[in-house]
Amino acid sequence: MGLGERWLEAAYRGDAWLIALRPLEALYRRVVARRAAAYAAGRQPVWRAPVPVIVVGNITLGGTGKSPLVAWLGRRLLDRGWRPGIVSRGYGGRAAAYPLWVDGSTPVTECGDEPRMLFEQTGLPLVVDADRPRGAGRLLEAGCDILISDDGLQHHALGRDLELVVVDGRRGFGNGRCLPAGPLREPLSRLAGVDAVVINGEPAFVPPGGAHGMTLVPSGWRHLASGERYPVAPLPFSGPVHAVAGIGNPRRFLATLEALGVEATLHPFADHHGYRGGELDFGDGRPVVMTAKDAIKCHGLAPADSWVLEVEACPDDGFAAWLEARLETFRSFREASRSGAGG
Repeated sequence: MGLGERWLEAAYRGDAWLIALRPLEALYRRVVARRAAAYAAGRQPVWRAPVPVIVVGNITLGGTGKSPLVAWLGRRLLDRGWRPGIVSRGYGGRAAAYPLWVDGSTPVTECGDEPRMLFEQTGLPLVVDADRPRGAGRLLEAGCDILISDDGLQHHALGRDLELVVVDGRRGFGNGRCLPAGPLREPLSRLAGVDAVVINGEPAFVPPGGAHGMTLVPSGWRHLASGERYPVAPLPFSGPVHAVAGIGNPRRFLATLEALGVEATLHPFADHHGYRGGELDFGDGRPVVMTAKDAIKCHGLAPADSWVLEVEACPDDGFAAWLEARLETFRSFREASRSGAGG
């Protein structure tokens, strides 16, 4: 575990030595507040798309289950007759030019692991661009009539109609402090201004009022090399396994495996870790299991007996009903706009 991962664990535990970083936290909070105020007051430009924009993000560092909710939301919108597109910053990737269209052949080194994963899970139009308004514009040119901004909560240059914040139920908000004295990207007061808070898993803390619940449900196994799919049970492999997790919260992956009856030795790596192959050679012939996010980067590097656990987000019925009501509002506005343009 690297220095960054050890610091993050300390921030979620609330280790006492982090008190020494509070002067830097105060500075960070001032910078965040001034930046948000500049956009709110019009001193920094905010681009408003002519279609609804839904931002899915978090206010903490580390994995929360945001990407599965983005995938669920994209599929839900498609099923409801919308033409959704996803815009992402593409963390960890570096392309020669932007905006970058992502498809099944786009190198992860160019687009980042999460955009490639989201494309493979949804098949939706997906553009990577740190300039989110520019990337959103490219999606509009492709005919998208509703946009999802993946991990875009702190990217104020792109105007939004809905803000959804995902929180890990087990880790919550850690010690409740902002960077670098804690894991928060923004103060907890930010939650009062978002449209919905979604708690991933049973909360080990008192959730904000009106928060919705979500669970990540294993949907099946995929053999990494062949792509063949198998049900969750019975297990398509035998014996203890090595669990590889280069995600924001590797222990959540281990807990999921244990709930499935898989005896696993966890090998945590930094979020967005770029595998080179040697890390996956454990020398004992045991099967290797990994997340979908890791699998994107491990083709041709992992042992032959390697498996991917696919999971899907399942928000509670209250969130689904709330979302349907908001989508109906968007749909009514869209139809009224079309009628006005036609008249």
